[in-house]
Amino acid sequence: MQQTITLRVRPEEASASEQLQQLIARSLGKNPDAVSGYTILKSSIDARGRQPFIQLSLLVYIDEPAQQREVIRSVYKDVHSASKKVIIVGAGPAGLFAALQLLEQGIKPLVLERGKDVRTRRRDLAAINKQGIMNPESNYCFGEGGAGTYSDGKLYTRSNKRGDINKILNTFVRFGAEEKILYQAHPHIGTNKLPQIITGMREQILACGGEVRFNKKVTGLITDNGVLNGVTTADGDAFTGEAVILATGHSARDIFHLLYNNNLHIEAKPFALGVRAEHPQSLIDAAQYKCASRGEWLPPASYSLVQQVGDHGVFSFCMCPGGIIAPAATDQNEIVVNGWSPSKRNNPYANSGIVVQVEEKDVKALPAFKKEYGSTFNSPLFLLYFQQWVEQLAFTAGGGQLVAPAQRMVDFCEGTLSQTLPGCSYLPGLHAAPLWEVLPSFVSKSLQQGFKLFGTKIKGYYTNEAVIVATESRTSSPVRIPRDKETLEHPQLRNFYPCGEGAGYAGGIVSAAMDGERVAKMICLKSGIER
Repeated sequence: MQQTITLRVRPEEASASEQLQQLIARSLGKNPDAVSGYTILKSSIDARGRQPFIQLSLLVYIDEPAQQREVIRSVYKDVHSASKKVIIVGAGPAGLFAALQLLEQGIKPLVLERGKDVRTRRRDLAAINKQGIMNPESNYCFGEGGAGTYSDGKLYTRSNKRGDINKILNTFVRFGAEEKILYQAHPHIGTNKLPQIITGMREQILACGGEVRFNKKVTGLITDNGVLNGVTTADGDAFTGEAVILATGHSARDIFHLLYNNNLHIEAKPFALGVRAEHPQSLIDAAQYKCASRGEWLPPASYSLVQQVGDHGVFSFCMCPGGIIAPAATDQNEIVVNGWSPSKRNNPYANSGIVVQVEEKDVKALPAFKKEYGSTFNSPLFLLYFQQWVEQLAFTAGGGQLVAPAQRMVDFCEGTLSQTLPGCSYLPGLHAAPLWEVLPSFVSKSLQQGFKLFGTKIKGYYTNEAVIVATESRTSSPVRIPRDKETLEHPQLRNFYPCGEGAGYAGGIVSAAMDGERVAKMICLKSGIER
């Protein structure tokens, strides 16, 4: 017999399989020998009281052999001799999952990635962190796996209507992720484990007859009478296919310029901008778990914060317990910071983006930006220019070599320049600077109020032990590439399919992967490609 139950247990009980099995038997009124095993369906932490608990949903096997969890495996077809080919620009989650979906349909994917393969890419990341040298084509945003590979691997999303989340998670498990991501409330892979998973996906694509080309930066479109037939690359190559999926991520500014210069309709899209706030992880643990030490059975604590300050929302973004602040710029003379965690989340700091929603009216009201960029206000790229402008101000304030401007939290809120800075995980280094001169006034004022209010929600959060680092500016794309709601094609160009975060239709690894799958399925349905 199989029975589904809900159990609320202490963290140490959830971590000991024999003890948990006894608790299961007791809750069912059964002899422990009758319980042959169990499968965890859902797991979450309840830390509302002074004693944290683990909330479990379990499938229990009673008086019958227990079964192992079944990992759903898609069937990928051999496409070596396939006559139909689809070009995918970008090897991030949207592009890779689009390629895998095409293999399911028997269509040959050709993936063009401007950056390097995931292993070679590591050398460029080391140069960024150790020497402050940034390669515009190979960095935390560009390269195999996209920004997600080296920015944590968080797999939770609210976009459950966009696709099959379980399929995405099962695909990650198939290529090497731990099965626990299938049942955790907030699944997380870890930056240290993602590279081998991405490599496995690429090897699957190649084994089936698909193609993946690196160092192929797309610089031109091959069009004929309103139809996109292919693309050209910076090294002079041309690639043609039945359709083109654009999955270039939120930081490929050159692609937005390419579309704009080809008179294709794009739109300015609001995004969020702010800082990375970093606390000692022990401080966040004590506040969230309401204990002096979380012990070995609980994971490093996280938080999610949101506050309305006047007309602006201030909220946490991409919170990384036991994490590291990373330099994520994609061009020279810019400072961008992001966060990531290893799988064990065992670093001594907790960091999160704390950002303010940016609207067009806010930007157009800034005198300094208007003076320099007022002529772009009617351009769909003007929020992109604004994003870049703030990143360049941060670079100047940091003093070069990817050193980031920073302040202690309370100092920033009280308008005091920090004389010293606490320890920080950001490897290129910090420079004390007045961040209210780096950030736009509506952002800095909203953050100052927001931090104080967050301090009323999490004990100890508002403290000078915390450091804030500018600038967290790549929360999402500042440009949207429109597409038809029915066909998912660009309204001006047939066979052109904007996709994922860069096109404005996703926000994170899972939603980008689902959008990649969705577009690949639509191509098969709408473009006359037979299965």
